[in-house]
This record gives sequence, C-alpha cells and structure tokens, in this order.
Amino acid sequence: MIIIGVENMHTYCFLFALGYLTVCQITRVYIFDYGQYSADFSGPMMIITQKITSLAYEIHDGMFRKDEELTPSQRGLAVRRMPSLLEYLSYNCNFMGILAGPLCSYKDYITFIEGRSYHMAQSGENGREEIQYGRTEPSPNIAVIQKLLVCGLSLLFHLTISKTLPVEYNIDEHFQATASWPTKVVYLYVSLLAARPKYYFAWTLADAINNAAGFGFRGYDENGAARWDLISNLRIQQIEMSTSFKMFLDNWNIQTALWLKRVCYERASLSPTIQTFILSAIWHGVYPGYYLTFLTGVLMTLAARAMRSNFRHYFVKPPQVKLLYDVVTWIVTQIAISYTVVPFVLLSIKPSFMFYSSWYYCLHIVGILVLLLLPSKKTQRGKNRHEDIRLSRSKKFDEGENSLGQNSFYTTNNVCNQNQEMASRHSS
Repeated sequence: MIIIGVENMHTYCFLFALGYLTVCQITRVYIFDYGQYSADFSGPMMIITQKITSLAYEIHDGMFRKDEELTPSQRGLAVRRMPSLLEYLSYNCNFMGILAGPLCSYKDYITFIEGRSYHMAQSGENGREEIQYGRTEPSPNIAVIQKLLVCGLSLLFHLTISKTLPVEYNIDEHFQATASWPTKVVYLYVSLLAARPKYYFAWTLADAINNAAGFGFRGYDENGAARWDLISNLRIQQIEMSTSFKMFLDNWNIQTALWLKRVCYERASLSPTIQTFILSAIWHGVYPGYYLTFLTGVLMTLAARAMRSNFRHYFVKPPQVKLLYDVVTWIVTQIAISYTVVPFVLLSIKPSFMFYSSWYYCLHIVGILVLLLLPSKKTQRGKNRHEDIRLSRSKKFDEGENSLGQNSFYTTNNVCNQNQEMASRHSS
C-alpha cells in the first residue's frame, strides 16, 4: 500500500492477497489433506484477504478518485488518509474476527475502536440523518444471549439430525436406483437443509463475539430499540423462506456478498455477474466442487432474473394469486439452491458429476432454455450508477456527502463538521 501509492494500490493488493491466499489453499488441499475439509490457516487468511482488499479499494476511493465518480456506498466507506501500522494491524488481526470474521469496513472498525460508535446518526422520517443526543451506551447483552441461543440450537441440530441426513446419500447407487423422483427431490432439499446449521452456528457465534466486545451496534430503529446487526452475516428466516435466488444470496454470508459487490460487481465493466461468481469461487478455495457450484450459480442467477422480470408482474395481485406465486417460487428456489450447492459440499469432481448426471442435468438445461427463449432485460446497475453520479453533482451542496453506504455510519462530530462545510459552501 505504501510503496505502490493510492493510484494503483487496489489492483496490486488485490492480486497479491488473492494470489497468496490461493497458494495457501493449494498447499492445504493438495499437500496436507485432499478430499476432506479441515479448518486451518486458510480460514483466517480468507478473512484477512477480504480486509486487505477492501481497505485498499476504500483508500483508493478516498484518496485518489473524485467524489462525483463514487457511488453513495463507496463515498460513505472511502478512507481519506493512510492508516498507521498500528491501525492496519489492529483492523486485520483483532481477536474478535481473526478466526471467522465477519468482515467489517475499516471506517466502522476505527469508529468502534475510538469509542465513537454509540454517537450515531439515525434516519428520520424525511430520509435525512438526525443526530441522536443524550443516549447512554446500549447494552449488547440481550442480543448476545439471543445469538448464543441460536448457536446452541444450530449446534444441537448439526450434531444430531445433520449426521443422519448426509448429502453424500444423494449419489448412493442403491438410493438412485430405487428411489422415486419425488423422494429424490425431497431428500435433496432435506439433506442440504440439514447441512446449513453448522454455518448458522459459526457465523452467529462470530457475530455474538463481536457484539459482546461492543462492536456491531447499528443505531436505533424507529421504536428506539438498539440494533446489533451491523456486521451480521446471515438472516436465517429470510434464508429458509427465500422465494428467489437473489433473496437467498442477499441473506447468506452477507458480509462476503458485500465484499464481492464492492470490489468486483460495482467495478466490473464486462459481465459483472460472471466475474463476481468466479471471484467467489477463487476466494473459497481450489476444490473443483466450488467452481462447479459457482458456475452453476451464474446460470441459475441469470435464469432466475429472466424469469422474475418476465413473469412476476402478472402475479402481484390479488393476494391469493400472490400467495400461490410465493409458494411455487419458494419450492423452485429451494430445489434450485440445493441442486446448485451439492458440489460445494461434495468437493471432488467425480461425485459432483455423478449427482448431476443422476438428475440428467435437468436444471442446467432448463436454465439454458430460459436464457435462450425469454427476452432478457438489462440490469439497472449501469443506469443507477449514472444517475448516482448525476445526482451527486446536482445535489452536492444540499446533501453534504451525508450518504453513509450500507454498513458505515458517521459519528456526531463528522456530521456536524460536514454540516458546517456545507453551510460555508452555500454561502460561497
């Protein structure tokens, strides 16, 4: 970061960190232990890779790019000065997130470390940020206890029920030869449902650890209740009730999804969806199953987007039709997700192809047919970004750079200083 400079540091840091992580993962898989997942040094390396690359992009945005070139989220997360060595090491190696994360932005972390995270702005009725005064420091105890209860139930489920429903049974020769298609579909869903609690346990525990240390406060809701979901990594209810591929991905491994969006999707000029899924596969590791899952995920995401844009508006009203539509899309989404992530669990390429061939690659074929037959609508990403730039120029003085981004909050002093700057700009 220091040697390269702010103009190109994001590119060099991204390539170096991701390349070093890949070397670590190759070493773990093909030298130490192929065929069975083991949690070793590559786990913390994955988190640190996210932090290093995120910080590099945030410094590049804050110290090199012009404000009008940034999206609102990029503007809110931009870092305006180079961190000291102590700040850099503290951000990357703090005890709360060194093992399992989750990822947080550098500005959120520094705000917390400096003790300013409780003096936050809250969204008012008019959409603007209203500074809250006279608040005592909220206690995280209730949030921590609730998350530890979720951890306990998830761990109990994993140690009991999950062991009796192995994903590998989907490729058992006897099961494939004797089971009917409805049985295969139901077992596929149930076995992948049983595989999720271990992730619920790990991510919820990591979130609880950060909350117990006082990190993760996100301000107050409209009822005045403290929110401790600033760096939460999943929303279990939304995951299990997802009625679209996008809804599932938006609520699963949230901080990693935000990282992929910020360093890849928002900045890619060509096929951002494909580039994002490929980056996700490289970051996860070198098992072939990861690449099969994420390449299948590209197809499923594009097909689901095409289906939704072409048909959903026909089923919005009346409520009975909407309910039927939600039930059907929930069933289709859960089956598609389960079908997609089987290689992610099986890891190796041979059993993954055994599973897909036993299903005759049916969802792959359906996805390709959908993309070929249905008219595709352009994503609004480019249009929205152009509008953001135009609005940021026309409303620069009115809004005073108060956009906070998705996961970052300004402190009371920062908001006050910005208001003063805004007033002086108005007068000038």
